[in-house]
Amino acid sequence: MRLVTRHTTALVATLLLTVAVIPRAQVRPRAQERPARIISVVPALTEALFAIGAGDEVVGVGTFDKHPAEVATRTRVGGLLDPDMERIFALRPDLIIFYGSQQDQLAQVTRAGIDTFTYAHGGIDDTLSVIRQLGARIGRVREATHLASAIDTQLVDLRTRLEGRDRPRVLLVFGRQPGSLGNIYASGGTGFLHDMLEAAGGRNVFEHVSRESIQLSSEAILTAAPEVIVELTYDDRVTEDTQAAEVAVWDRLSSVPAVRNSRVHLLLGNQFVQPGPRMADATEAIAHALHPDAF
Repeated sequence: MRLVTRHTTALVATLLLTVAVIPRAQVRPRAQERPARIISVVPALTEALFAIGAGDEVVGVGTFDKHPAEVATRTRVGGLLDPDMERIFALRPDLIIFYGSQQDQLAQVTRAGIDTFTYAHGGIDDTLSVIRQLGARIGRVREATHLASAIDTQLVDLRTRLEGRDRPRVLLVFGRQPGSLGNIYASGGTGFLHDMLEAAGGRNVFEHVSRESIQLSSEAILTAAPEVIVELTYDDRVTEDTQAAEVAVWDRLSSVPAVRNSRVHLLLGNQFVQPGPRMADATEAIAHALHPDAF
């Protein structure tokens, strides 16, 4: 088992590179309270902007922005790995939301006098805090507070529903080469995926690893012996039509309790790996897989 240092797809890279140890959301304040032209390359915060009523101010979005549907009408400006700075400047933004790891781009726009809001993944509490900070930055405090409170309330209700139940030992996978057990990436014992798993009534088999992301070999999975495997996929190559076949790939580890007892679940959708407005819904979907009789 080793810390993830490489990726198999650009989507996996987006998640992995933003879990580096860098400051959480940072705001460079300016006198203007409500920016009129916003660019966001962070899907979770793009979605949050629309959710708190700032969609009309969004003029540019990232490569992997898919929610809400309105993002399809906005100019694409690249993402974590491939931001198109020429296109970004051409849109004349007065606020740009970058990942905190995009230091070169942050320096460029700062020199140009453009305001920025920087972001890095954290736990559930960090996500709620970032939503509130974003609302404060763009003059939508009430809307952002309402959204964060609604997410928190849904998670509290979920924890209450699952209180007292046995917590199965779970391997939470968020990346894998389709059709094989190669390049397996899983949640360590920190970060929003770990928090979501715990809120869903599971116990992370790698909770003792103080990392947000780890890369696993088949041998490490056999040793961990999870009772349940929950795999989250946002790879376009995996669809509802191929879902059963991808679950069957895990049969190669037939001695793992989760496989032996047919407790391997493959959940489709980017809501599982983009901690934003749909975080509570995603957590509840994981809970349904772990505790179907509770619903």
